[in-house]
Amino acid sequence: DKEWVYGLLSSAERALWERMSLPDQKHGAGVARRVQQGLADDVTNEVLIAALLHDVGKVSAGVGVIPRTLITAASIIVGRELLTRNNGWVARYLCHDTIGAELLSEAGSAALVVTWAREHHLRASCWSLDPHLANALKSADDD
Repeated sequence: DKEWVYGLLSSAERALWERMSLPDQKHGAGVARRVQQGLADDVTNEVLIAALLHDVGKVSAGVGVIPRTLITAASIIVGRELLTRNNGWVARYLCHDTIGAELLSEAGSAALVVTWAREHHLRASCWSLDPHLANALKSADDD
């Protein structure tokens, strides 16, 4: 997948990709492949890049899978708002959507890529992307 991924990304996006953990890279590539299969003729490079990099903001937390899983569970139990009141790694992980959108915007990514990073955890009624594309991206994302 590395050649395929690198062929899609700009040099600035590639630098972000390389900061992502291997599990996050594998997840992003899997989402992109599922989107590619699901959309077939309707898929564009921008949509594939949105799939690849939707979780890039997780690089800001700097923690592995087990702490992330615990924080995700805690946010369901006590609420995200309580856990995002400080600027520690917990808040950075839970706000990876906003952080990722900022990183992608700074990297010069397309509006669709930035928007999906920001909106991928929102309810469908809050999405601003074309519903066909957003549903394909969300359906392909197994987390």
